[in-house]
Amino acid sequence: MSELKTPVLFLVFNRPEVTERALDRIRQARPGRLYVAADGPRPDRPGEGDLCDQVRDIATHVDWDCELRTLFRDENLGCRKAVSGALDWFYESEEEGIILEDDCLASRSFFPFCQEVLDHYRDDSRIMVVSGNNFQFGRRRTDNSYYFSRYNHCWGWATWRRAWRLYDADLSHWPRVRDEGYLEDILSHPSLVNYWTRIFDIAFRDEVDSWAYRWTFTCWIQNGLSILPGVNLVSNIGFGDAGTHTKGDHPVANLPAEELSFPLKHPSEMIRDDRADWHTHTLLFEPSVRQGLIRRIRKILG
Repeated sequence: MSELKTPVLFLVFNRPEVTERALDRIRQARPGRLYVAADGPRPDRPGEGDLCDQVRDIATHVDWDCELRTLFRDENLGCRKAVSGALDWFYESEEEGIILEDDCLASRSFFPFCQEVLDHYRDDSRIMVVSGNNFQFGRRRTDNSYYFSRYNHCWGWATWRRAWRLYDADLSHWPRVRDEGYLEDILSHPSLVNYWTRIFDIAFRDEVDSWAYRWTFTCWIQNGLSILPGVNLVSNIGFGDAGTHTKGDHPVANLPAEELSFPLKHPSEMIRDDRADWHTHTLLFEPSVRQGLIRRIRKILG
């Protein structure tokens, strides 16, 4: 694989094992510029400072020709401010780039996929996100290399400065969007509107420490699309007690990272795949459907 020209932001915290595995995949891609950002240890967690130090040593073990930059917090900011702050820092220097968290294990083709698609849509403001995730479990409507979605999955993704600068960190537009019925215009289905109204209300009240909900909201109010690959390119290996938001059973936990064929086949039209998005909603956000799928996967895997 040739050297990756697109810069990579690697977000780490306190998990040495997953950090080492994720870095190994980044090492194979050999980015010319690597940014490593780490939140500080929590004062009420004995021993976490040592884990954070260990993770920082691992994440900065760069043994290829690479410009390395670091943002290491002394104090704990929490997931929302630490991640969004790291993205602000990254895009102060870069026009576009790839973002991976410590529990995101990327396939080899994830990096050239992001690089090519970032280049292809660099000046197209309709596209906000390039994601490495596909949760369709083999469902495909075309033989294109990717499809268009409303969901900006962020277990391995990429974007441009032009998009990230629109980030609504405080959900300042949410009360008007909610009260004037604009979420109905965006989502067009009562169950979707009800679900996401609850989510954005909770996030607006700061009852969940999430930057990702704010980023989803930003993409939607900008009428932005996400690009999702035809196969899943990144495996989230961080589900478990140590994860912040990835705990318990989930049908996409440890979903294998596959390889995508090149050259990429770009769609000739830009139409959001509503069927794929509805499947994503039922899989990820409808508990009864999700539990049934978990049972089926367990049965298949024995």
